[in-house]
Amino acid sequence: MNRMLTRTTVAERRAALARRRPRWTPRTTAQLLDAAAAEHPDRPLLLTDGAPVTYEAMAGWSARLAAGLVARGVCPGDHVALDLPNGPEAVALRFAVARLGAVAVPLNTALRHAELRYSLHQSDSVLLVTVARFRDVDHLSELDRIAPGWATRPGRAGGDALPLLRDVVVVGPADRGVPLGALESWGVPATEVRRRTAAADPFAPSDLIYTSGTTGDAKGVLLTHDAVLRTAHASAHTRAFADGWRMLFALPLFHVFGYVEGLLAVMAVAGAVRMQDVFDADRMLADLGEHRIDELMCVPAMTTVVLERARHVAYDATSLRTVFSSGGAHPPGIWSALRAAFGAEECYTAYGQTETTASTVCTRPGDEEERLSGTNGTGKPAGVAGEPGLGGTLAEYSVIDPDTGAHLGRGVRGELVVRGPIVTRGYYQKPAETAAAFTADGWFRTGDLGLLDEQGYLVLTGRRKESYRCGGELVLPGEVERTLAAHPGVAEAHVVGLPDDRMGEVGCAWIVPRDPTAPPTAAEIVDFCRDRLARFKVPRTVQFSSAEDLPRTATARVQKFVLVERALSRTARAAPA
Repeated sequence: MNRMLTRTTVAERRAALARRRPRWTPRTTAQLLDAAAAEHPDRPLLLTDGAPVTYEAMAGWSARLAAGLVARGVCPGDHVALDLPNGPEAVALRFAVARLGAVAVPLNTALRHAELRYSLHQSDSVLLVTVARFRDVDHLSELDRIAPGWATRPGRAGGDALPLLRDVVVVGPADRGVPLGALESWGVPATEVRRRTAAADPFAPSDLIYTSGTTGDAKGVLLTHDAVLRTAHASAHTRAFADGWRMLFALPLFHVFGYVEGLLAVMAVAGAVRMQDVFDADRMLADLGEHRIDELMCVPAMTTVVLERARHVAYDATSLRTVFSSGGAHPPGIWSALRAAFGAEECYTAYGQTETTASTVCTRPGDEEERLSGTNGTGKPAGVAGEPGLGGTLAEYSVIDPDTGAHLGRGVRGELVVRGPIVTRGYYQKPAETAAAFTADGWFRTGDLGLLDEQGYLVLTGRRKESYRCGGELVLPGEVERTLAAHPGVAEAHVVGLPDDRMGEVGCAWIVPRDPTAPPTAAEIVDFCRDRLARFKVPRTVQFSSAEDLPRTATARVQKFVLVERALSRTARAAPA
């Protein structure tokens, strides 16, 4: 489809968005879809390799799937797990769940059996929709390891392991499970679906998203329809989407980045998304021209690869207006390189987390390289979705003393805390963790260290927590350490994140062998993790140490920052001259 939008200024595009929606009316995500389908039925929502999926087609498809979910007993408030890669089915099912006032539980498709069992059990999911295989994971075999015989127990698929899980629906070719087509054919009358869609509460939970998909420490973040849509609208306003805005990304819909900043944000202007289920830089460059893309959205690990490939393949970026890259540290010079390669009018970076429904601060149009490379932006103007008491934004940050909790002034480093209507109400079935996440006066503790400069721009300076991000995915070292502790040859395991030009950070495991005379090999350690953990959690490197040589505090805690320094030093010494 040939398409070119008239070039307009940021102010003009924001004014047009305000005219489109002059006041904020709370809706569910499915209600937003129906409103967009009524106004622009033939516009594409999903840009595919074949015919695009229009708003009208998506509304109808999601309604039929919702009818099938009702027939399988899904009720308002029920939790439905979606273990799916990016694709039309994942989008349709997300809206189908929303139509019923049920809660979507999108799961990371890289999870292995122990991780998947934890998420399904902890979330109280009553139904799972999955695929037979995606990338290196055989999803049905992983289910076999969790609940043997699941496919032979209609209505009781989870058995004793997952007593609330009634059914497993499988998308695509499979030799067992309920086919997605059957779900559509077993529906209740369309009038019942319309009734439930209209009755769904915009302030009720819409999504239960796990912070990292881990066993043991994973926390399911509860988000509401109104929060995700207000955040999405703020993204469209901040980055000044034009009518029919087209976005390209390979970010998974099981994270808020792809879901809120991508899919839902373009719906504010009846736009479209081109999604990849597996990141492919060459295909992404080809898509820029083929689908007349307005915005390219990446995490740094992808951005750097796309830039590198742009030096070697032909592409057409004449339609591209903005590049949005966020979710980790960027290498020096990347912003000028992006402008030179793609001629983008604006480049943006941002900061947020699942608990804040997506990004809460973002750089502004016209910000120079110094702002992009040295900060994560300032409060996002949200237009009609904003809070007057927060200056038209949706979140307010402060910096506190990590020990005393006292609020600090501008330019002073401390722990970042945030509050606002898009901050989560808490973690599902984890009252202690929820209470610990908030200060006595109601601010959410981000776990990050930073400061607010004199102009209100947020600067990240470190972490209070030990987590790190590999390719944009959050990794909690404690889970990897517990996995390694189960290895018969491991006496102690300590995991840290190391900087990496492509992935942002990668894992490094420090191992104390149980028998120093016959230690496991690094390859054995990696293979042991690969069988039990999602690929982004598997350590890239393994270092060995005696227990006595580990750096420890006076209370015997291992000083992980010293392990990072040691690992980097060893790497430097091992590098060829």
